[in-house]
Amino acid sequence: MVRAFIMVKAGTGQAEALLETVRGFDHVADANIVAGDYDLIVEAEAEEVYDVINSVATEIRSLDDVVDTKTYVCLE
Repeated sequence: MVRAFIMVKAGTGQAEALLETVRGFDHVADANIVAGDYDLIVEAEAEEVYDVINSVATEIRSLDDVVDTKTYVCLE
């Protein structure tokens, strides 16, 4: 099982709407609004790294209200 954390920077006032959207994506285990440089932290789980990158990170980046993302794949 591969786990990753995706940090998402949202457009002004869009964090709550993005939260509801990404929680509905396949392979999203959890998502939370946070304070700091990014607005959301999304936890993703899948069988392969490709699944995490393709079905979660790529889908998130394609949303209009997403300004920036950073994806961190867990090594353990």
